[in-house]
Amino acid sequence: LLNINVGGKLFQIAYKVLAKYPITRLGKLALYTDPVKKLQLCDDYLVQKNEYFFDRDPSIFHYIFHFYRSGVLWVMDEMCPSNFVEEIEYWGIHLKYSQRCCRILFEEKRDELSEYLKIEKELEAELEPLESGAQFDGKFLGRFRKMVWNLIENPYSSVPAKIIAVMSSFFVLISIVGMTLSTVEEMKNKTGKMWMEQMEMICAIFFTSEYVMRLISSSSFKNFLRAAFNAIDLVAILPFYIQILFENLDDGDMQYHEELHKVENVSKLGKVLKLIKLMRIFRILKLARHSTGLRAFSFTMRQCYQQVCCLLLFIAMGVFTFSALIHSVEHDVPGTDFTSIPCAWWWAAVSLSTVGYGDTVPDTILGRMVAFVCISFGIILNGMPISILYNKFSDYYAKLKAHEMSQ
Repeated sequence: LLNINVGGKLFQIAYKVLAKYPITRLGKLALYTDPVKKLQLCDDYLVQKNEYFFDRDPSIFHYIFHFYRSGVLWVMDEMCPSNFVEEIEYWGIHLKYSQRCCRILFEEKRDELSEYLKIEKELEAELEPLESGAQFDGKFLGRFRKMVWNLIENPYSSVPAKIIAVMSSFFVLISIVGMTLSTVEEMKNKTGKMWMEQMEMICAIFFTSEYVMRLISSSSFKNFLRAAFNAIDLVAILPFYIQILFENLDDGDMQYHEELHKVENVSKLGKVLKLIKLMRIFRILKLARHSTGLRAFSFTMRQCYQQVCCLLLFIAMGVFTFSALIHSVEHDVPGTDFTSIPCAWWWAAVSLSTVGYGDTVPDTILGRMVAFVCISFGIILNGMPISILYNKFSDYYAKLKAHEMSQ
């Protein structure tokens, strides 16, 4: 018998049993005749008791011991997958010796643990700023840039930093309200227009100052430009300056071009200006910098992109299928709106989404039966991913909030 001491517990195994598995650590220990090689396989050797000592987990070695006696490696649910894999790799035993049912459940649990650790790491990275205060040590104006960085990026560092964070959210809301009010007919008079322009100028000045402060406090210009939040900040301030540029170009064209050409130019510039003004709606994305809920929603969409893509694929398949069915049963009806399959796409889309505007409806009994099946399929289709997405969103939101509070 080979005497083995694992973490203070003694085990005895026959040499002939260990010799059946010559590639394992204990199999080599039983087969080797050179004492030097044997000592390389264990942590210590007690000459008096003839015991080979291993500084490993004795609770897991019970399963290793059972494997040598029965030839089957049992895997229990309560064990940590990472720890168990590390232990069996140390003893030189492969997971293939376990039963297929145990192996499948174990690998599923290990994949779940790996996915959990990966998500935890990504969640922590979501809240970690791109820069840190230590990166400014020894750099040009490092002390000043660190102070600016704390002021603009770390709202919990001081009261002024918290005020700036609140002001940033306040100016975003003011800007969105101003853009909304500018479309109201009563606000299009001279006084209302002047107030809207002044409000837009104040918001643009604040956003520009905020962007410049972030640029100054960045330790890497390349990383600054690659950051998603900084790109949103740039999109928030560009429309104001592009609008000023186009208005100046508009004035120049009014002075130097002929009447017909001037009218065409004004028309083109007006369309471009409308498009540029519409870009101001992206300013609302700036709220994600200070909103844990928006970050959790964005993180959920990134993590569940496969489920979302599957949902869109099923919706597209449903739209094509039910539009073809409704066209085949309704196209002979006089005055029907289902004159072609593309014309039926809109009906199929609003029916699958269970909105049902009622602008296009089937007239025949067969058409109504198709509509009923389409709506039923839409209810089932929309109900499947909602619980998954909501559960993941609530989980990610709670974790982000916990990480934020700990920081």
